[in-house]
Amino acid sequence: MIPPADRATPRLAEIAGRARVSEATVSRVLNGRPGVADTTRQRVLAALDVLGHERPLRPPRHPAGLVGLVIPELTNPIFPAFAQVIEESLTGHGYTSVLCTGGAHEDARVAQLVRRGVTGIVFLSGLHADTAADPARYARLTARGVPLVLINGHRAGIDAPFVSLDDAAAARTAVRHLAELGHERIGLAVGPARYVPSRRKAEGFVAALGESFGLTGERAERRVRHTLFSVEGGHAAATALLDAGCTGIVCGSDLMALGAVRAARQRGLAVPDQVSVVGFDDSPLIAFTDPPLTTVRQPVRAMATAAVGALIEEIRRNPVQRTEFVFRPELVVRGSTASAPRSPLRE
Repeated sequence: MIPPADRATPRLAEIAGRARVSEATVSRVLNGRPGVADTTRQRVLAALDVLGHERPLRPPRHPAGLVGLVIPELTNPIFPAFAQVIEESLTGHGYTSVLCTGGAHEDARVAQLVRRGVTGIVFLSGLHADTAADPARYARLTARGVPLVLINGHRAGIDAPFVSLDDAAAARTAVRHLAELGHERIGLAVGPARYVPSRRKAEGFVAALGESFGLTGERAERRVRHTLFSVEGGHAAATALLDAGCTGIVCGSDLMALGAVRAARQRGLAVPDQVSVVGFDDSPLIAFTDPPLTTVRQPVRAMATAAVGALIEEIRRNPVQRTEFVFRPELVVRGSTASAPRSPLRE
């Protein structure tokens, strides 16, 4: 039997043999020295785990700088979900994040960040997504040498990388799901038309109705209701769509979908037996609503990690391609969608 003291003490030769590296490499990993590839470092750490040794305590890294994170608000759970992953990723690179809720006050928040000397800024669903807002504000930042990356809402002419979800594909995926369940009267409840993600979702929705049912653009557009990105907005839009006889409702956010469910129930309609509802985001806890919400998932971790990676390259003066990195959505089927009712709510 190996004495406990010997078991707790890592032996370089043993670890090196298990990880298939030199003893010098093991020593560098154990002492936190540079010059070891990430994949090699992970092999050494895995060998420590297998052999029952504790991993070395990593010495605190000197902060590389501050990075601003500007998001519209915190009441929509998808924004804190993004913020958490972005913060984790920045910390892994040695940066400290400074969270600001922007919205209508984005310019003031950004001015505060610049005064604090941030190394770069991540914008999530900010004014860059609003076609009515002047994109020159971002040109002024880049002219001052502040690296940027922008998530969800591409605007041509902004000198920065963009990370976005394929909103049009998200809407098409939701429509096809409802069409496969037998729904023919399908409506879209989405945010204001001036926002790029809303516009793209509406375009994908209209195209999907044409593909699935042969509806012309004008007829399909009548099934779109632009409203606020909120429970109340979803309730108002769903009320109008139910008046139009829709048995399937696609929503631009999970909060809007909750409003649509509430609107249906206030009319005595069962979800999903009489009305099916599809959300968007797959926000935390949305699987535990009543009924659990069918939704189109944003790959939050992949998008957030890619955005931080692009920003780090910009900070290091390794310019990232000036393009939009587009991520595919994923349909998550739960309990808020079912086969269409045998008779429509309204002819």
